[in-house]
Amino acid sequence: MNTIVNMEKTKKIKLIIGISYLILISMFLLLFFSKFSIQQITSYDFIKDNRLYFLELKSSNLFLVSLIFLFLTVLWVFPFLGFGSPIALLGGFILGKWIGTIIVVLGLSIGATFLYIFGNYFLKEIVREKFLNRFKTLEIKFKNSEFIYLLIYRFIGGVPWQLSCLLPTLFNVKIYNFFFATLIGIIPQIFLAVSIGNGLEKIIEENADVPKFSDILFSSEIYIPILAFIFLVLTTILLRKFFYKN
Repeated sequence: MNTIVNMEKTKKIKLIIGISYLILISMFLLLFFSKFSIQQITSYDFIKDNRLYFLELKSSNLFLVSLIFLFLTVLWVFPFLGFGSPIALLGGFILGKWIGTIIVVLGLSIGATFLYIFGNYFLKEIVREKFLNRFKTLEIKFKNSEFIYLLIYRFIGGVPWQLSCLLPTLFNVKIYNFFFATLIGIIPQIFLAVSIGNGLEKIIEENADVPKFSDILFSSEIYIPILAFIFLVLTTILLRKFFYKN
């Protein structure tokens, strides 16, 4: 009887979350595209002009711009369920390599923690039903050294961002361990993504007209972070085989 009640409760929660999410996204898209067209926001002139606007804004009040971007990054993760790369590229483009990395890493970590807390209260049974058997072998590892394994888990990835924030609900990890493991573990990949965004900003600064793809790709500001990112991905793929090993 309790199982049936829990299943019904779970279905209602999923329905409410799904409808709320669709309404939120629809409102955002409606508001955004009432101001801008797709053709407009993808034009080189639009990007170049707004780059100058953001640079002037950043120069006049770096703290305020950083604070707003931090808030938007948190929202990007929760409730918008976005993942790291787009916001990291934008952070590098607007805030630069170092400040961008700090703000994006902090914002993603806060947003991920909110998503984890939300999942722990409302989605735990759904996550257990779908993924407990698949990730059962990790339970002992997390019990032995929760923070260390959370840190490794965050570093190696291999799981979609949104799901990676919810899976730790299987192991009842402490909130502060989740936050700090995320904060430290995502630094390498976010730094490289932010560096690419910063490189794109510098290329636009140096080119009045649309640069050639080859000029972008072979710029040291772009290809060095890309090569480092590829190396990081290959390294994490190897580490996953040991981490997720039965």
